Amino acid sequence: MAYRILLVEDDTSICEVISDYFNSMSGGSMELIISNDGSDGLERINNDKFDLILLDVMLPGIDGFSVCRELRRKNNTPLIFITARTREEDILYGYELGCDDYITKPFRLSEFYAKVNAMLRRTTGTDTVSRLICGKISLDPHALTVFSDKTEVELPPKEFALLRYLLENKNRVVDRDTLLNKIWGYDYFGNDRVVDNHIKKLRKALGECGRQIKTVIKRGYKLTE
Repeated sequence: MAYRILLVEDDTSICEVISDYFNSMSGGSMELIISNDGSDGLERINNDKFDLILLDVMLPGIDGFSVCRELRRKNNTPLIFITARTREEDILYGYELGCDDYITKPFRLSEFYAKVNAMLRRTTGTDTVSRLICGKISLDPHALTVFSDKTEVELPPKEFALLRYLLENKNRVVDRDTLLNKIWGYDYFGNDRVVDNHIKKLRKALGECGRQIKTVIKRGYKLTE
């Protein structure tokens, strides 16, 4: 299933970074809807359904604290503040209004993603994906860990997302266009050779287990045991 997350943030560069990272790490299981204005964000909340809301405090239109106050009058959708306001009184006020977590900027994307993932699992009562295993390769999407023949391997976000998608579709041929759409997004207009380059890096990182990723001539790739 895909989780719908509303991100209300007026800094478009932050929105792009978060959206790209979440798309890569979740393999498409998280759909981010972006709003750059507090008033627009509140309207979306009132007219749509989301699994989680990520909310900045300092926003044009209506500030994030006001959005949270209005939200809590009607529903209990999980809400995480992401803000540069680090004063203790602001943090305590955020919790008083009913937020579920309060994250201050700057933050590490990996830790932020892990918190979002944990929140979704806890509030929906389901795991986004359980541990993925194929042969001697295993990946934990929650702990963000990869093991190759019992040895932990650190992968950059794109390689991690590629491996996850291949694991989710093990023993199936996945074409390059599909990988481009799922990992880089539908609006990517670069050369599809980028997939081949990242697959090459992924194989190298996995060592001997990299041989499990088979090239299917003129089609794409297949992960086998």
